[in-house]
Amino acid sequence: MITNKENSAHYVWGDKCDAWTLLQSENGIIKEECMPSNTEEQLHYHNETEQFFYILEGVATFFLDGKEIQVSGNEGIGIKAKQAHKICNKSAGPLRFLVVSIPGNPVDRVNI
Repeated sequence: MITNKENSAHYVWGDKCDAWTLLQSENGIIKEECMPSNTEEQLHYHNETEQFFYILEGVATFFLDGKEIQVSGNEGIGIKAKQAHKICNKSAGPLRFLVVSIPGNPVDRVNI
């Protein structure tokens, strides 16, 4: 089966941010997400889950290990388990990205 945003589970998080679950299994989760301008998620970490964010459109600002890191379109960044992080869209346009979480544990997030 071909997967796309039209046939995937969708939910809204934060301040009008969108997420589509493209794949979910115990081995991994793949989502496409879109954040409007001037939005951010809460600082958090995952006990066992590693994540990889790949930017499709826009510029993401990550807070990682107390540092601010910008990641542009066609670039990605890995997040280790237990590494505190958050993603922000400080730009004037939308931010679209893929996030891959391994393993696929949807309840492994701890907000700080």
